[in-house]
Amino acid sequence: MERIFKLRERKTDVRTEIMAGVITFMTMAYILVINPTILSASGMSFERVFAATAIISAVATLVMGLFANLPFALSAGMGLNAFFSYTVCVGMGYSWRWALTAIFCEGVIFLLLTFFNIREAIVNSIPTSLKKAIGAGIGFFIAFIGLQNAGIVVGGATLVELSPDWFRGAAGVAMLGLVITSILLVKKVKGAILIGMIATTLLGIPFGVTRYAGGKFLPSAPYFCPFAFNEIFANGKSVFDFIVVLFTFLFVDMFDTVGTLIGCAGKSGIIRPDGSIPNCREALLADAIGTTGGAMLGTSTVTTFVESASGVAAGGRTGLTAVTTSVMFLLALFLEPLFASIPSAATSPALMIVVVMMISPIKEIDFNDYADGIPAFLCVLFMVCAYSISDGIMFGILSYVLINALTGGIRKIDRMSWVLVVLFVLRIIMKAMV
Repeated sequence: MERIFKLRERKTDVRTEIMAGVITFMTMAYILVINPTILSASGMSFERVFAATAIISAVATLVMGLFANLPFALSAGMGLNAFFSYTVCVGMGYSWRWALTAIFCEGVIFLLLTFFNIREAIVNSIPTSLKKAIGAGIGFFIAFIGLQNAGIVVGGATLVELSPDWFRGAAGVAMLGLVITSILLVKKVKGAILIGMIATTLLGIPFGVTRYAGGKFLPSAPYFCPFAFNEIFANGKSVFDFIVVLFTFLFVDMFDTVGTLIGCAGKSGIIRPDGSIPNCREALLADAIGTTGGAMLGTSTVTTFVESASGVAAGGRTGLTAVTTSVMFLLALFLEPLFASIPSAATSPALMIVVVMMISPIKEIDFNDYADGIPAFLCVLFMVCAYSISDGIMFGILSYVLINALTGGIRKIDRMSWVLVVLFVLRIIMKAMV
């Protein structure tokens, strides 16, 4: 264990890493139910997508753990799965096989970009102030997700508002879980987040929030290479739409992954003094393998999950955390009814607590230097308000380059940052065409 994962070097131990891996899985287990539900709107089989999601999550996370030695987990990305079903398939009228072909091609492009170190260069080119802002922004973002999942914050006349039922039902159980988890953390109880989730799950039983989902304990078979290259070349419009959709998947996935890696690596304390992330290339390779393999098995784009922050907050520092999460995904193939029974009221408190542990880097940003402070602020603001990690990074980078270029700070701008500006402009154009 020590030779593979360098536990002593990163000041951790086997027990802490395994606990962190279980916590990471618990906070992201919802994807095993949510992803098949969303993709079934495109005509895909719920059971086969469930199997594909579990298998590719296990494989990609295992690659992350063994080759990158980082405590991050991967699975089918939220947002892109909705774009897959509701925009590409339902809205544009293309088949799910057509959409999977676009994701497969995106994955191949990712593999090439990773092989030539282009994606690593992008990560390293992001200014230090924005890297700290990205970590804090992701913290606020996942806290917002936790509030929504618990039903504490809902849509209303003011866009979002406090639910009138925040003190009862699932929302009330989540609030109690938040109190329980907070007390455990203040008391420095080992495994506080996991214990809090288990306690909240049990607490939800008498309130009718935790219910046994039912179903079989035998895994279904995923799809295998269900591509439709012939549909792409049916006509000129199909070819053009395919290119637009492919690059939409590419841009969003790239910067979601970059943002998550930076944010979680910052919290785990493994970012080097020069701002680079150790084994970044291997981490991005895990993402590229996940996306390519996921398309071959029948699921949408795979990306590094922001919920990895929960495991990092619990002490996860090495790939052993990711390996543990990978094993949990494999077990989930046989325990679908049990994992589907974990209510969002039990995972939401963990997501809300994580923000406290992730926002600390923001105090290191010099907000008195407006050339750094304004882009950092816009990065956090748009990440939460636009409900998108990639959009937050986009506004952060664009504002950083424009402000510094127009105020005499052009020498501060890395050459790769100019490339990112061009990519973001292309992304805006592509998005307008969809």
